Amino acid sequence: MNKPSAANPPYKLPPPLFDARCKACWFSAALALLVVASFWSLDLQWAQFLSLDAARSMGRFLGEFFPPDLSPTFVAKVTVGAWETLAMSLLGTLVAAAAGLALALPASRLHAADAAWGRAPTRLLLNALRSIPELVWAALLLISAGLGPFAGTLALALHTTGVLGRLFAESLENAPAGPGDALRAQGVVPLRVFLYATLPQVLPQLLSYTLYRWENNIRAAAVLGVVGAGGLGQLLAFHMGLFQMGKTATILGAMLAMVALVDGFSYGARRWMTR
Repeated sequence: MNKPSAANPPYKLPPPLFDARCKACWFSAALALLVVASFWSLDLQWAQFLSLDAARSMGRFLGEFFPPDLSPTFVAKVTVGAWETLAMSLLGTLVAAAAGLALALPASRLHAADAAWGRAPTRLLLNALRSIPELVWAALLLISAGLGPFAGTLALALHTTGVLGRLFAESLENAPAGPGDALRAQGVVPLRVFLYATLPQVLPQLLSYTLYRWENNIRAAAVLGVVGAGGLGQLLAFHMGLFQMGKTATILGAMLAMVALVDGFSYGARRWMTR
């Protein structure tokens, strides 16, 4: 048994916080430097933001939201807008999930011998779809689809297709290759290999991604109404523009309630799928 010495200490020293050979350390240092440079380059008025006058102004502004307008006529109008927002998000997410899966197949290399000729151009298309925000898609589509929820639904579907397509492609590429290789060795055609080996392994993950994007699209659909795409966002832009703060408070409350319900449902569904 070796005795403790300077060369053989009785305990193991913790690793140094920074090692010149550690790539992660250099990356973290560069990221920290970028954050510091961001704070230095932006003209952030912290003194004005934290001043007593700013707090009083914000307090007066928040006080104008009370009491909210709970008249039956307006509540019914908000309920219709909430249903329109929910329908936009759900339909846009379903269309995006189907289109994303269809694009994920050519955007992924399913096995080592797969040439994957369409991988690069398909991923470029997915990058283009998701790089354009939903608001920009909606503004462009309003020209052809007109005002209303149709343009908002298409905008959500296009942007979310780019997001889900990339996530689905990564899931397909990272799926265990064993079951698929066993079927290919038996001469099974690629479509059956995908349906019986690859898809069952990644389906819970694909559904989890879809549900998460549905949560995000609820919020996005509420914002899209600001540009005339219907739903609660359109009501919010109209009444807030007229400084009708009581009605605005009711709309914001409906948004919060709807997002909370969808988040709870999505969380429960993901928990149930991963059991």
